[in-house]
Amino acid sequence: MNYSICVSGAAAGESVDSACGLAYEVGVAIARGGHITTTGATVGVPMYAAKGSFDAGGMSVGFSPASSMREHTKKYRLPIGFFSYINFTGMQYIGRDIHLVQSSDAVITIGGRMGSMHEFSTAIEADKPCGVLIGSGGLADYLPKLLDELEEIGQQAKGLVYFDTDPERLVKTLIKVLDEKNKDLKTKNIAEEWAIKASICEPLAGKFGFIKGTNNNLRQG
Repeated sequence: MNYSICVSGAAAGESVDSACGLAYEVGVAIARGGHITTTGATVGVPMYAAKGSFDAGGMSVGFSPASSMREHTKKYRLPIGFFSYINFTGMQYIGRDIHLVQSSDAVITIGGRMGSMHEFSTAIEADKPCGVLIGSGGLADYLPKLLDELEEIGQQAKGLVYFDTDPERLVKTLIKVLDEKNKDLKTKNIAEEWAIKASICEPLAGKFGFIKGTNNNLRQG
């Protein structure tokens, strides 16, 4: 399966300097695994992850707090050059965070401040796997202590949070977790359940030079 993995981190502050290279490596690892990098379409740590994914030939999707390209670039002054697609949510920062997490299969926290805490807690509430890159500063390095000292929160997060110091290994861990979580979904079979009228689609596929469908389950009429 192709998963959407959110990279969460600070837009500014000390953890950007300490974590930007790590974020780039995470973006590359996600892309090389054949998966999609999702971010808040913002500057700082998320931007480096988006660029890493984009440079590696992967898909990078940004979820903007703005409602349009004009608002994104003029009001919020956010980047556009590292994204395959930008979803202009129009939900400002708080709503954007929730939409971003809910649209992703997992979340990786790198560095981070209050916004990253919001995305992390949203992911836990939504029962989504969370990776935390230790050594990246900010929230990421504080989370082990937080979850340990606040026992009730730690129990809620138990089995959902994975810590690692290595970007590539952390991405691989989350992919393995997601594969296990979704092992009952036979995506190929699901894709083949939808009948398509070959008499309509195949002549048009040929017209545009596409490869015609050969799967019998997709053919009808």
